[in-house]
Amino acid sequence: MDLQLDGKKVLVTGSSKGIGAGIASKFALEGAIVIVHGRDRMQADEVAHAIAGQGGRAHVVLGDLTDDHAVENLLDDATRQAGTIDILINNAGGSSAVKEDWTATRPATWAATYDRNVLAALRVTSRLLPTMRQARWGRIINISSLAATMPPAGGPDYAACKAAINAMTASLAKAVAAEGITVNAISPGTIHSATLDRKFRAAALEHGLEADAPWAMIERTVLPLFAQVPVGRVGQVDDIANAAAFLASPLAAYITGSNLRVDGGMSPGLGNKSAVTRRKDVTSMRYVL
Repeated sequence: MDLQLDGKKVLVTGSSKGIGAGIASKFALEGAIVIVHGRDRMQADEVAHAIAGQGGRAHVVLGDLTDDHAVENLLDDATRQAGTIDILINNAGGSSAVKEDWTATRPATWAATYDRNVLAALRVTSRLLPTMRQARWGRIINISSLAATMPPAGGPDYAACKAAINAMTASLAKAVAAEGITVNAISPGTIHSATLDRKFRAAALEHGLEADAPWAMIERTVLPLFAQVPVGRVGQVDDIANAAAFLASPLAAYITGSNLRVDGGMSPGLGNKSAVTRRKDVTSMRYVL
């Protein structure tokens, strides 16, 4: 299927690794001109070079999204290199390095997590929105998390910030719906990453498997210990990237204000409260993103 993204300029924040890098690569395969963003030059260049090696087009911008001046500079740089940005993927963010629970969580941690996730997205969005409005076309996709709607007991700052991302998505979507701009969120569930791989292999050792056992065996044994995923597997980065590419395409022009859960069926659908109450382990569920 032709997603009609050829020549579109796409900025993917936090795309020097992980889900962001996968999203950037997918857009490049669809013919888009991708701006790879990160704070580490070497990592960002590696992603851009990999895209170029596959025949894609990519540029690199660097900057800390918690710094207003740095955001202005990186967006100016992106425009100089690629032209007016058509599509923004707010992927940068993440949880704090030190996991806190409700016995030790601090306001300072919440403030830092909010700045890194919500305000970072706001800084970039607010600066790109005027040109999208002028063009009467644009796509904004915020990468949220299943933790926003099914928050675990631990990491309350992260869950709350992703819930704020969802609210921001819905509000902005209403504000620009008549201007040719769509705004949507994607909520990943348990997605295969370097961090998840390490945690799963460590858990495999505790349950009698070799750390270098085939992934399928590790996944089958360890996944139920982390999350109850009805489809029976861990999500892949491509699952998120494919969803982002579709939502950004002209084919999805009538979809806005949505929160697309890409979670293998983990989240109960249609407000099914009984599905939640049947899960005895819902308060201890751990999401590894």
